[in-house]
Amino acid sequence: MADDRDREEAVVAELHKKIKDAFEVFDHESNNTVDVREIGTIMRSLGCCPSEGELHDLIAEVEDEEPTGYIRFEKFLPVMTEILLQRRYRPVPEDILLRAFEVLDSTKRGFLTKEELVKYMTEEGEPFSQEEMEEMLSAAIDPDSNSIHYRDYITMMVIDEH
Repeated sequence: MADDRDREEAVVAELHKKIKDAFEVFDHESNNTVDVREIGTIMRSLGCCPSEGELHDLIAEVEDEEPTGYIRFEKFLPVMTEILLQRRYRPVPEDILLRAFEVLDSTKRGFLTKEELVKYMTEEGEPFSQEEMEEMLSAAIDPDSNSIHYRDYITMMVIDEH
């Protein structure tokens, strides 16, 4: 029983260190706070992929009663620890991403044009913001062909959990 508890404490201690390290990257004032707009980036750096709606709900939960635009580390740590322990907001598996791109690529060319990608990402489902779209385009689009070869992009996107 003690071994299990020791193992669990070690896992939690390791998670706390990862969360603190990620948080500190964005704690520019070194005052244990980060801008609320950085929370999504911090979470993604820890292997979580919440939707914008999930992120908004999480921020509302973590932010103080009086929204200041900043999140304090002591409020973020327990919530983020629980998320990681429960393995919430896991990224979509590679095979599902590939099938999604293949559905959009109805002619089975192996790529989507920049225009097609922008259309799908801004007009369907939970639309990308302008900032998210620009970030994706800068990483995904091959400047020579002005298209996304989605198999290569998926390989680059997938988080290796091992």
